[in-house]
Formats: sequence, structure tokens, C-alpha cells
Amino acid sequence: MAHLIRHKITNKLTNAAHTVSHKSQAKVSGVFARMGFQAATDEEGLGFAECDDLDYDYRQGMQMDVLRGEEEEGGDMEGEGELEGDTRYQRDATGQRQSTLKSGGSLEEDRPKITSWEAGWNVTNAIQGMFVLGLPYAILHGGYLGLFLIIFAAVVCCYTGKILIACLYEENEDGIKVRVRDSYVDIANACCAPRFPALGGHVVNVAQIIELVMTCILYVVVSGNLMYNSFPSFPVSQKAWSVLATAALLPCAFLKNLKAVSKFSLLCTLAHFVINILVIAYCLSRAREWAWEKVKFYIDVKKFPISIGIIVFSYTSQIFLPSLEGNMQKPSEFHCMMDWTHITACVLKGLFALVAYLTWADATKEVITDNLPSTIRAVVNLFLVAKALLSYPLPFFAAVEVLEKSLFQDGGRALFPDCYGPGGQLKTWGLGLRVALVVFTLLMAVFVPHFALLMGLTGSLTGAGLCFLLPSLFHLKLQWRNLLWHHVFFDVSIFVIGGICAISGLIHSIEGLIEAFRYNIHD
Repeated sequence: MAHLIRHKITNKLTNAAHTVSHKSQAKVSGVFARMGFQAATDEEGLGFAECDDLDYDYRQGMQMDVLRGEEEEGGDMEGEGELEGDTRYQRDATGQRQSTLKSGGSLEEDRPKITSWEAGWNVTNAIQGMFVLGLPYAILHGGYLGLFLIIFAAVVCCYTGKILIACLYEENEDGIKVRVRDSYVDIANACCAPRFPALGGHVVNVAQIIELVMTCILYVVVSGNLMYNSFPSFPVSQKAWSVLATAALLPCAFLKNLKAVSKFSLLCTLAHFVINILVIAYCLSRAREWAWEKVKFYIDVKKFPISIGIIVFSYTSQIFLPSLEGNMQKPSEFHCMMDWTHITACVLKGLFALVAYLTWADATKEVITDNLPSTIRAVVNLFLVAKALLSYPLPFFAAVEVLEKSLFQDGGRALFPDCYGPGGQLKTWGLGLRVALVVFTLLMAVFVPHFALLMGLTGSLTGAGLCFLLPSLFHLKLQWRNLLWHHVFFDVSIFVIGGICAISGLIHSIEGLIEAFRYNIHD
């Protein structure tokens, strides 16, 4: 009898302890849920991944039914439209990507996969482009701290690129990571779900459009600047050179795809590397005159935040990393590819910036080629102008695609009617909007002809957000269950430092532009 009573009392105490434990766990999960982090149990997380897979299979089945119906109605019609945006890549690291749907209604062939070397070349093109010409100007106002920031920005951007890709994956019931998202916008929408399922995508789209359009503006600004400084004796102002450059860019409004432009990308990039080598060779020829004493350990508090934006903007590549990783033959090599591309960019940028600044010291200009002797400057600048003009269509076409898909082609949710006709041809008013975008980049370049200030403003406004703030925030939210303490520390540190740099750089860039207008300061 005593044993039975003792057994009942023990069972009651055990049940009470389990109840308290479950309530405590529920409270903790509720706190994290209110904070927006995923505090679900492993079983719940696996259930979510399984539901996502079932939903994906259902949507794929619906898409195949639509395709079969259209094939029966349309007969042997062949689609002639170009590839649309990458809406679905492979679901895991080894599986093949599902075919996507054309505007014409036919099934596309899978795009050929790229090797890690080709992916690395694309990343190098993005982070080792024309905008390294502004890095010596960053050293002018930052000294050795500017060199440190070139290294620091490379490390942080490499890390945030990796964690951004990590946000594309979730573990299935077997503990295998599968790709459940395809783009930066998908990641942002997942973070804002279920309360605001489309808010994150809108924020990322706006940031992308701003960065792409500002990049186009910078190409026009640098073209006018280079031509004006190459031929100072000509009675043509920098604004007039910008107008002439834009006149050559008007055919971009008629672009249907980038096949014609992409043929020149390799040649342009090789020419840019040759130009960098020529500048460094000239600087090395004046090594005896290098002003080491001019490299400061202190910073210009007012100008240095602008330099931060310039350095950050020169490393921006996160926009297209999800698409790039999804098209790699071996996505497992993505991390290695990011490492060697950013190490190479860091070494080349640091060397170029330091050597150029040592050569011209306090006379360093916003675009470093303007410091070259007139005999060399004209030739080098003409190559750079050609590269700028041939590089312009890439961000322009990307910005047009984002605008068209979000405003004119977003199913029944689009704000405006479709800008394409039934046959896929661009309507007249749609062409007019493209021309208006080209003209807008010209007007901005004419009224704000300050390369370094615009570059710093863009880097602080969108570069820091897309490269520092959003990846770290998304990583914390989507991968919270799998993060170790040092991952959380890194993400929080990057978010805080990135926020401070973005706010200070934005404020000082705007102050610099106001000062330039007030006192009519030219580059």
C-alpha cells in the first residue's frame, strides 16, 4: 500500500515537472517568435521543409498541366522570347534545375551550367571593375585606415555572400540541405512572412533599382569626366561630354537581350586590367618620389565616411550571387570561389590604391587617371570611356527588367498594364519609358557631376544595406536554429558596424554634395 502511494506521488511530481518544462519552452519559443527568429523544434522545422516540398511539387504539377494544355492548343508553336528571370533553380546541390516558362508558352531548355572558374570570373568583373579608380581618393582621406578598410570590406563581403547563399537552403527530414529559395527577393519575402509576405521583396527590389540606376549614372559621369580631362583644350564642358556619351547610349532602350553586349564583356575587362597595369607601371617608374610621409594614421572625420561608401560600393556583388550559385556545376565549390576572388580583389585594390596615392599624394583626384600626364592620359581615358559605355547596358537592362516585372508584369498585381504586346513585342509607350530612363541618368550626371561623392552616396545608401545589413539580418532570422554563438556574434557585429557606416556615410555624402553645389566645386 505504501509502495503504491509512493508510486502515485512520484508520477504526479514527474507530470508536474514535464508540464512546467513544456510551459517554459513554450514561453521561450513565444519570445523568440515575437522577436521574429525561428525558435521551432526540430520536428516542426522538418515539417515546414516537408510542407514546402509538397507545395513545390504541387505548383510544379500545376505548371506542367498548363504547359500540356497550351501545347495542345498551340500545336507546334516555338517560343522565340529570351530567357526570363531565374525563377527556379535546382532544389539541392546535385539535382537538375527545373525548366522555366517562356512568355511564348513553350518549355525552355536548361541553361548550361558554369564552372567555379567561370563563376569566379563573373564575381571578379563585379568587384574589380571601373570603380577601383576612386580607391586612391579613399586613401587620401583615410590613410592607413583606408587600407585596412579595403581588407575589412573584402572579408565582410565574402562572409555575407556566403551567409546569403546559406539562406537559400533548409534541411529536409534526412538532414540534407535542399535549395528552397532562388533569389535575394525570395529570401527577403521568407523573412517577412507570414505577416508581410511581400514587403521584403519590395525593399530589396527598390534597393536593387537604386543601385543599378546609380551605377548607370556613374558610368555617364565618369565618361564625361574622362573626356573633359583628356581634351582640356577643346571648348566642350564636362556636361556637354556627358550629353554626347548619353547620345551613344540611347540604343540601349531597344535592347531585347544582352547577347550582343556580352560578346564585348571579356574584351572590356581585359582592357581594364591592362589599364590598371599601365597606371601601376607609371607609378612604379616614379617610386623614388613616393611620399610615404603623406600616408596618415589619422583620418579626415568629415571626408572619411565618404571613403567608406566608396570602398563598400567597389565590393558589391550580392545582388546576383544567388543566381550565380544556382547555375554552378558544383555549388559546393561556391565558398572556395568566394575566398579566392575576394582575396585577389583585396590584394589588387590595396596595391592599386596605395601605389597611386604614394605617387600623387595630396594631389590625388577623384578619378585617378586624371593625374596622369597628358600624353598618356588621353589614350588611357579613351579606353576607359569605351569600357564605361559598353558596361552601361548591363546595369541598365537589369534595372529595366526589375522595373518591368514589378510594375508591369506582376500577374494581376501589377500597378500598370503590360508593356509588351500579345506577340512579345515592346509597346511604343514601353519604349518611351526606357528612353526616359536613359535621359534620367543623363540629367543626374549633368546636375550631379561628382564621381566620388555619388559613389560614396550609393555605397552608403544601398551598398551597405545589400552587402552588410540585410544578409546578416536574414541569416539571423532564417538560420537561427543552426547558428553557433560566434555566428550570432559576427552577424550582430556586422549589422551594427554596417548600420553606423551607412548612416555616417550617407550624411557626409549628402553634406559633401550640398557643399559642392553651394560653392560650385568641380571634380
